[in-house]
Amino acid sequence: MSSTIDSASEGGAATAGTGRRAITAVQTADWRRRVFALYASVRRLAASDPAAAHAHWRATRDELFSSHPASPLLDADRENFSGLPIVPYDPEWRFELPIVPADEPRRMDVDTGTDGVVPFELLGTVRVPLAGTLDVWRLASYGGGLFVPVKDALAGKSGGTYGGGRYLIDTIKGADLGIAADDEEATLVLDFNFAYNPSCAYDPAWACPLAQAGNTLATEIPVGERYTGSW
Repeated sequence: MSSTIDSASEGGAATAGTGRRAITAVQTADWRRRVFALYASVRRLAASDPAAAHAHWRATRDELFSSHPASPLLDADRENFSGLPIVPYDPEWRFELPIVPADEPRRMDVDTGTDGVVPFELLGTVRVPLAGTLDVWRLASYGGGLFVPVKDALAGKSGGTYGGGRYLIDTIKGADLGIAADDEEATLVLDFNFAYNPSCAYDPAWACPLAQAGNTLATEIPVGERYTGSW
């Protein structure tokens, strides 16, 4: 799904007429509403059957990508689209992990083209068993939200994952599989089976925040959405 701060580059929707921009904005809003609903249903299903939740997520995304007017697929790619390349569910890659608070504040500014520079603040890290640590970011602008991308050792390889990394969590878009907090600890459900490509993987007109060093793992993550570069 397109990220919270994915943005179309100049020359696309941003330069269309006023009427076209209104239509595009409504279509994008509807896309995001559908994604929120998708993840809400996924969380309900995953409570008892994560594999069934994953199958529902996969089928719904295929439908959205193939038929919705706000799909990030290029028109030419839609003609040959037969489904996103997603690996079958593996329960070994689902974790519930505490956020370890950051020792020092850190900021990441992402230039997203028409949306300008979008700031992130580091909240802390999660330690993924047998894989390493991932930074957990807070979107430090209107809407807030949590953001966790991941780039693994398959990134950029033939038949592997997208070279810029994938997204695990983007809560302002509803893209999360479970979050919780009490007075002592905050936790996240990280299920790598649901790792998905940012919009710029499908259409270069989109500007996306990509995984930095703190969100890069030396381990191969063999589940989630792969990247073929064609559909």
